[in-house]
Amino acid sequence: MPTNDAHGAHDAFIAADVGGTHVRIGLVRGSGDPGAAVSVLEYRKYACADHAGLGDIIQDFLATLGHGRVSRGVIASAGYALEDGTVITNNLPWRLSLADLRTQLGFDDVRLVNDFEAVAHAAAQVDASQVLQLTGPAIAPTRGPTLILGPGTGLGAAVWIPVGARAVVLATEAGQAALTAGNPLEMALLAEMLKTRTHVPVEQALSGPGLLNLHAALCAVRGAAPSSYTHPGQITAAALAGDDPLARESLDVFCGLLGSVVGDMALLYGVQGGVYLAGGILPKIRDFLIQSSFVARFLNKGSMREALERIPVKLVEHGQLGVVGAAKWYLEHHQDD
Repeated sequence: MPTNDAHGAHDAFIAADVGGTHVRIGLVRGSGDPGAAVSVLEYRKYACADHAGLGDIIQDFLATLGHGRVSRGVIASAGYALEDGTVITNNLPWRLSLADLRTQLGFDDVRLVNDFEAVAHAAAQVDASQVLQLTGPAIAPTRGPTLILGPGTGLGAAVWIPVGARAVVLATEAGQAALTAGNPLEMALLAEMLKTRTHVPVEQALSGPGLLNLHAALCAVRGAAPSSYTHPGQITAAALAGDDPLARESLDVFCGLLGSVVGDMALLYGVQGGVYLAGGILPKIRDFLIQSSFVARFLNKGSMREALERIPVKLVEHGQLGVVGAAKWYLEHHQDD
């Protein structure tokens, strides 16, 4: 295998998708053509809570490889990067600093990309067998902006915008926008959440922790005992099993709110090329999502319903999107540095 000293497109490098719960990391290689597929040579998934920091995770991953020296990497993470390379984010359990990573790992180059900006570089090119159609035509009638969105530890969103033969990606902090209610129950839940904070962002409801928040608020609104659930997976399991009516109602509210928010974002960003829902909780509740009010709420935008009916909405099943997308972004922007 060639070494990375020349920093060419064929050299292997690290690509990591850093979430609040898990880090997905791969040893990847480009083909020399930024538009071509990225090869994932090795891939592992780590629990954030089991490690003191991202540097320790990457060191562990590197120790498992039987490859030559690796000296470059790209990190996909939510948050804002300061001038010194420190990342401000709500969802990571430890500090993330690019300068510290370079020093700890001995890397020549480490770059940062927004996590859903990375996903956007991969999602629009996912094979048809890896997606589930939720609504709209199979193929968008117009080539235009594409929304990529997903609830995980937080809510991430990015917009893929075609410009000639290439594309640009608009990274967003849509998860921090204010949550809005669309019916009396949602208004009551929002009012309950406002008792403990002055700003209720979208991800306060539409994320893994958000599902816990929704369930706690629903228990209060319904006059039920406080929730004993400590993990969103417990709520989804109870809802899918039919063991807990409040858990099922919480998940139904979650899906309805998600449809409404996705419809709003499609209008806000002028989406024409489609919507991809990626990662986190959604693949685990795919059958529930199909039967929920998601599509009805997505389309419930008054006179804009007809426009939204023309937008394909798909659930992306590919588990390595963040890693592949981060690698594609790196190759497009920095392979010749």
